[in-house]
Amino acid sequence: MWNREDFLTLADLDRSDVERLIKRGLDLKRKHHDGRLEPLLQGKAMAMIFRKPSLRTRMSFEMGMIGLGGYAFYVSDEEIKIGQREATCDIARVVSRYVDVIMIRTYAQEEVEELAKFASVPVINALTDLYHPCQVLGDLMTIVEKKGKIDGLKVAFLGDGNNVANSWINAASKLDFELVLGMAKGFEPPDEIVSRARSEGGRIKIVYDGFEAARDADVIYTDVWVSMGVRSDVERRKEVMKNLQVNSEILKVARSDVIVMHCLPAHRGEEITDDVIDGEHSVVYDEAENRMHIQRAIILELLGK
Repeated sequence: MWNREDFLTLADLDRSDVERLIKRGLDLKRKHHDGRLEPLLQGKAMAMIFRKPSLRTRMSFEMGMIGLGGYAFYVSDEEIKIGQREATCDIARVVSRYVDVIMIRTYAQEEVEELAKFASVPVINALTDLYHPCQVLGDLMTIVEKKGKIDGLKVAFLGDGNNVANSWINAASKLDFELVLGMAKGFEPPDEIVSRARSEGGRIKIVYDGFEAARDADVIYTDVWVSMGVRSDVERRKEVMKNLQVNSEILKVARSDVIVMHCLPAHRGEEITDDVIDGEHSVVYDEAENRMHIQRAIILELLGK
């Protein structure tokens, strides 16, 4: 059960938490487009700590706060050098005196957890090398928005067993959908994450063929084959994952109303082709927008609004 003190991983939530956040995110999106957003965060401030650069994460969090009457400011790693220039515990305690919530985008999951341990305000994991919970919660919201449900669907994830895949695995242990991971040997998600999700009821299958993974899928999802910060095995990754490319041929084995998702940024021509990402089945830009709405829901929940 989510303690609602921090948002560090989807594994901390239960089904009711996920459903409530999705429902609230969809409601906030309607109000956003109708001009009915209330200044529920007036007088509230968020510190956004970035050790990795980002387009969507920064803008979605910053505009998410501004749209609700709050304030968000960017803090680069060059300024604070978390854990190097100053101990993480001291940064957590000091920043907590200035703001109402802290968002961090970094490398190690342990760093986020240490920050949360010593902070006296909520901490949000905006990405680590291990998890990307805000992204996948927004993805779930997008699927419910487009399909009307998530339960009973088949989601095919094609590509690297990375942080996004790990958060999808966590999500599969909370909701009743089938997750089929089309992987390359040697690049699967960590066994412990898969095993834990399966023990909690997650219907998760790993296959080594893109067409097998995508067959009869309601949702096809992909991400870059070489994540930010990865410097080894770059060319081998591209070689062994080329048969996992999301292209027009893969779409032919999926359901006729399949939706195609990508967390972006995309390496067009590698994990996904132009005709698919720009095609009629693509929902990637709705998906990107929904980051802002679901993150508003997370922030409001954490601040008891």
